[in-house]
Amino acid sequence: MASNHTAVHCLPPMKATSNGIFQGESPIDYALPLLIIQMCLVLVFTRALAYLFKPLKQPRVIAEIVGGILLGPSALGRNKTYLHAVFPPRSLTVLDTLANLGLMFFLFLIGLELDLNSLWQTGKKTLSIAVAGISLPFGLGVGVSFILRGTISEGVNAGPFIVFMGVAMSITAFPVLARILTELNLLTTDIGKTAMSAAAVNDVAAWILLGLAVALSGSGRSPLVSLWVFLCGLGFIILCSVTVPPVFKWMARRCPDGEPVDEVYVCTTLGLVLAAGFVTDAIGIHALFGAFVIGVLIPKEGALAKALVEKVEHLVSGLFLPLYFVSSGLKTNVATIHGAKSWALLVLVVFTACFGKIFGTIAVSMACKVPFVEALTLGILMNTKGLVELIVLNIGKDRGVLNDQTFAILVVMALFTTFIATPLVVVIYNPKKRLAEPDCPEVGSETC
Repeated sequence: MASNHTAVHCLPPMKATSNGIFQGESPIDYALPLLIIQMCLVLVFTRALAYLFKPLKQPRVIAEIVGGILLGPSALGRNKTYLHAVFPPRSLTVLDTLANLGLMFFLFLIGLELDLNSLWQTGKKTLSIAVAGISLPFGLGVGVSFILRGTISEGVNAGPFIVFMGVAMSITAFPVLARILTELNLLTTDIGKTAMSAAAVNDVAAWILLGLAVALSGSGRSPLVSLWVFLCGLGFIILCSVTVPPVFKWMARRCPDGEPVDEVYVCTTLGLVLAAGFVTDAIGIHALFGAFVIGVLIPKEGALAKALVEKVEHLVSGLFLPLYFVSSGLKTNVATIHGAKSWALLVLVVFTACFGKIFGTIAVSMACKVPFVEALTLGILMNTKGLVELIVLNIGKDRGVLNDQTFAILVVMALFTTFIATPLVVVIYNPKKRLAEPDCPEVGSETC
């Protein structure tokens, strides 16, 4: 392995553009034309898979995760000629950089979707469901981490690995869940609102825990380093909480509804997102955290927030996010899951993730007098992972907390739990039948 790294480092860096085929140069030996080929391949491949998965009512993220895995060493990447021609090692830095830049702005958009004022007003029932949806799977994830450290993850740093496993098991993908509920026409129903509120609380708690895990994983010399990283991250959040909202309220007052938003406000906001990403990366957390914090703190009312979503969302979700899935897929080799022990561990991880989320949600929901069918549906919806899970796993792998085999097992778990959500909800809850019965109460009722 070391020799491969050495060989890559000995290669000269790729130039941006070629002089053309008529000058005897191959475009795929240069960064920009190769990146264009990669982006076109990714878009065509993932869109084709999304079309194939559409009859199954799967969110597009499923097609993008599967597409990323298939383009990587798990499937097409087994052909080394293809892998070294289309995704040569020298090009991966450019691909990863562009993918993470897009991901930064996607996390900014997720932050824009989270309304802290609504979270503070969350009822006891929703808060209880959210706490159960994160505490039980987190505890089970900690238990599984000890089993993995004794088998396929020997030698990893115990502290970060335990926290990463807990977060990986307990997280709910807020944006993916929103798209599933929209697809099923449940977003504005009682069960949809409960699921979204619980998922939002869940995600905020999970990001806080992930920040702790990243701080711990960065300790290379002294335990005090982790403490400094955590305190600086906390200071960054407090500073932003004091300074960012007044600035954006001032901007919002100068962007009245029904009128075009001045471009200077949009550019200033995007520049602030980049600056926040730089600060958190310099602290040692991750650039994504800075972008997420800025998104959360921007006021949701007014034309400015709407303009930001309109100008950023389609470019990021349509063009840059698929690159992130391919970047993740290139790190995922399903072939590392081999032998009875590895497959048994995969089954254990999948069962633990599903059991913790679904059982914890059902138990608390029924204690709040939610009927069993609605409680089970909430548990299945809360078990949705997808993109946010991949972000957690990629950070863990980049930090050296997750090895190749553990990473592959957790990616398969994320794919499975997200894939089963829609079909199970359709079978168990039957949204079309429920929506056709207006007199039938939903979450919170004891009888129908």
